Amino acid sequence: MKPDSASRAAGRRTAAGAAATTTYASSGVDLAAADEMVDRIAPLVRRTFGPRVLGDLGGFAGAFRLDFDERLFARNYRSPVLVACTDGVGSKVLVAAHAGRYDTVGIDLVAMSVNDLLTTGGEPLFFLDYVAVNKLDPARLEQIVSGVVRGCEEAGCALLGGETAEMPDLYQPGHFDLAGFAVGVVERRRMMSPRLVRPGDELLGLASSGVHSNGYALVRRLLLREAGLSLSERLPSLNETLADALLRPTRIYVRPVLDALRRYRGRPRITGMAHITGGGLPGNLPRMLPPDCDIVVRRGSWPQPPIFGLISRYGVAEEEMHRVFNMGIGYALAVRPKSAGVVGRALERSGEQVYAIGRVRRGRGRVEMR
Repeated sequence: MKPDSASRAAGRRTAAGAAATTTYASSGVDLAAADEMVDRIAPLVRRTFGPRVLGDLGGFAGAFRLDFDERLFARNYRSPVLVACTDGVGSKVLVAAHAGRYDTVGIDLVAMSVNDLLTTGGEPLFFLDYVAVNKLDPARLEQIVSGVVRGCEEAGCALLGGETAEMPDLYQPGHFDLAGFAVGVVERRRMMSPRLVRPGDELLGLASSGVHSNGYALVRRLLLREAGLSLSERLPSLNETLADALLRPTRIYVRPVLDALRRYRGRPRITGMAHITGGGLPGNLPRMLPPDCDIVVRRGSWPQPPIFGLISRYGVAEEEMHRVFNMGIGYALAVRPKSAGVVGRALERSGEQVYAIGRVRRGRGRVEMR
């Protein structure tokens, strides 16, 4: 991560009578803070580097080896296909700013992109981040980037670079925004495709950790503004503070799912995958379906984290809840019926909570919630 390129040169007023002491810092951009921030995060970023990362931090671009050397790497791709994703954390950053807790939203940032990338069957190779702030606070940026590093370590990818932009005229004091970009690779013959899914396939759901990173405009309006709940308040229905529940990071499903995919090299046992983000199950499951198949989801076939019960009690109808939130399922896999048991047990051994939540049938590419 480097400071905004505009912050590399000090500003200077040229109008007649301009004070000779005018500096970039007097305009709200602090070059010294940018340098301190880079010094703080460099050791964190290097933790994600492996033998495929070439060079060190500080250049204008990062370099990553795509062709594998048998002496260094366990796998070689015969027909590699690059896959890429970009996403953000949305208004969850406002909850983090309000609570003064910045160490988890970086994990969310990585999760939102690498989980999307995973649905192709690909492995994340490297990640880039973009952080925009009103004022650069090196300690706060260190917390944010430490979360990005933890997310990259969990996903097994390198944090190859990034950008930090200090823009006092665009962002309010204390506010910031995040964007992330992931690049991965998949063997062409192993890529996921809707054509693999067929009637009779079982739908396995992997538990979410809570709200993840979608629906926070509704959460903030309902719980913080209208209900007036405090983030520091410990709620009996949650058995934790509201901040703990809302800032719990998005689960990263990369390692368990990749392990399950690599376990079965013959005919595909896992035929489709979906990351359950904004739109919930009804909005995301159709993205893995061929046009002649539906998915029937069995309501009540998995437990819902308490935070969703809290949100619902403040006036959100059940249909709207399922349309906005993941409702406890963060990732879904279509699996051949004879393989559902063995795939589910493999995912459970990797630490996932797995539920049989539905089945594929002939249809028109839709989802039915029963």
